[in-house]
Amino acid sequence: MNDRKDLIRAYKETVQPAGIYVVRNTAEGKLLLGASRNLPAGLNSQRAQLRFGGHRNHSLQADWNRLGEDAFTIEVYEELKPAAGSREVRQEDLEALLALLVADLRPWDERGYHTPPRPQP
Repeated sequence: MNDRKDLIRAYKETVQPAGIYVVRNTAEGKLLLGASRNLPAGLNSQRAQLRFGGHRNHSLQADWNRLGEDAFTIEVYEELKPAAGSREVRQEDLEALLALLVADLRPWDERGYHTPPRPQP
């Protein structure tokens, strides 16, 4: 019983890698970027949602259904290290990095699955 509790505690104390992941449609060159404080879980979540037909991005899901799993890669795009003196990456830092990458790569229309930003008045 003690071993089980020790294993659970050790797992909870393990710092998971955080960063940006990409779901890439290799057949058409489209991509979807996302951020996760737990990259292994984020990658698994994206894959599971697509495999079971429940991804929230309907355009991506339609392409997955049409082209098949072999036409896609799901991988780490960039890992973010915690700030000095911290064990974890802050969600605000992940969101800021994701916003910078989306602004730089412009993954909407024929290039990706993101919604284009609204023009500023």
